[in-house]
Amino acid sequence: MTDQPGQPPEERLPAPRPSSAPVPAERFSSPPSAHRNDLTPERAGRIVRQSANARWVGFLAVTVVALFVIGYYFWELGIPGITTPRLEQASAAQQVTAVERGYNLYQANCAQCHGTQGLGNEDPEQPLEGPALNRDDKLFAHLNPDYLRNVLTVGGRYVCGNPDSRMPVWSNEGNPPGPLNYKQIDDLIAFIRAPENEEFRVMDPELFEPELNEFGEEETFHGWVNPDWTPAPGSTPFPACWTDALAVAPSGPATSGEPTGDVVEEAAENLAFVNKQLIAPSEEAFQIAFDNRDTQPHNIQINDDTGANLFQGPIIQGGTQTVYAVPALDKGLYPFICTVHPSMTGTIAVGG
Repeated sequence: MTDQPGQPPEERLPAPRPSSAPVPAERFSSPPSAHRNDLTPERAGRIVRQSANARWVGFLAVTVVALFVIGYYFWELGIPGITTPRLEQASAAQQVTAVERGYNLYQANCAQCHGTQGLGNEDPEQPLEGPALNRDDKLFAHLNPDYLRNVLTVGGRYVCGNPDSRMPVWSNEGNPPGPLNYKQIDDLIAFIRAPENEEFRVMDPELFEPELNEFGEEETFHGWVNPDWTPAPGSTPFPACWTDALAVAPSGPATSGEPTGDVVEEAAENLAFVNKQLIAPSEEAFQIAFDNRDTQPHNIQINDDTGANLFQGPIIQGGTQTVYAVPALDKGLYPFICTVHPSMTGTIAVGG
């Protein structure tokens, strides 16, 4: 802008400038030989070789990625019939750890009443106060995870409705709260429900390292649940209250006085009746001389074909004998079982 005296600022004009021509300059700074559009044979061959190499690199990259995806797939899901899926392996390893931790919890908190082997008041060497847990008929369905969790949360009153039960509340979610948290409760249940056909290590409670015996070998233990055990056809479920199963008084016809009549011999060995078929007189009272050769308690209960109880003998401890006085029965074929172990079965032919 130039000064123009006497004119308002908005009417001032720019000063004229002389025109200038563009300065000539080369468009490219490289030599003209570099701007050729035709390809020499050498350059074309080099381009082809570079393209082939790029294709090989791409092929190898795709192959590596494909092999990685396939390998990862079978690593995650396993090869059918050969390997186990990774998540199942991890779950199995966690279950083993839970059982081993539950073993220590059981020995520290439960063994004083239920025994180190879970035999409780049925232990022939030292009967304890708590009921037996290590029994096939209980572990089959009665001692299921939900039932065990309820007992550990509520206490012994959940079992038989006895408010004075000495079984305390173990879960910290109970009222009043117990000493074990939810993870310890799960571990304890995992131990009680562990299968007997698997071997587990005894771990140090503090370091959780395997304990060694005097020979430097790892101490091991087996679970209690027999996965192949099933109740006998027609057997009844384990009673809701354990005291009902171990009641001494028979629930069938009462036996009183001295046994009279013919003597029929029966024995229990290896959780089975030795004589599967007994013969007794009809319409006459008779005796059953019962020899319990096992370490666990047994008895004899006679039912009719409808499952009704006709006679139930008192439960005797292992290594003892007794004589049952059985009242007269009509002619027929009657099944008999052990009420403590319903898988023990046999039949008695009355009259013949």
